Amino acid sequence: MPRVASPAAEFVGKRIDAHRRERGLTHDQLAAATGIDSSNLRAYMSGRAMPNVQSLVRISSVLEVALGELLDGLTPELFGAQDDRHA
Repeated sequence: MPRVASPAAEFVGKRIDAHRRERGLTHDQLAAATGIDSSNLRAYMSGRAMPNVQSLVRISSVLEVALGELLDGLTPELFGAQDDRHA
């Protein structure tokens, strides 16, 4: 299944990338430190994929930021139309 960018994934990816840059880490350094495949990490930072909770925790730990810092400002609207059955 091809990865498709979404507003929510892009939002989180930009937050991860900004903190990575602040720490002076390359993509590959962050990948090695988190144990996340570099291609997956690049997909997260480009907004083509949304990291799962485990990956977010690993990333926030390496970047030394609170998990909430990566998610602060994320809203349901960024995920697009929701099925009414899950409301």
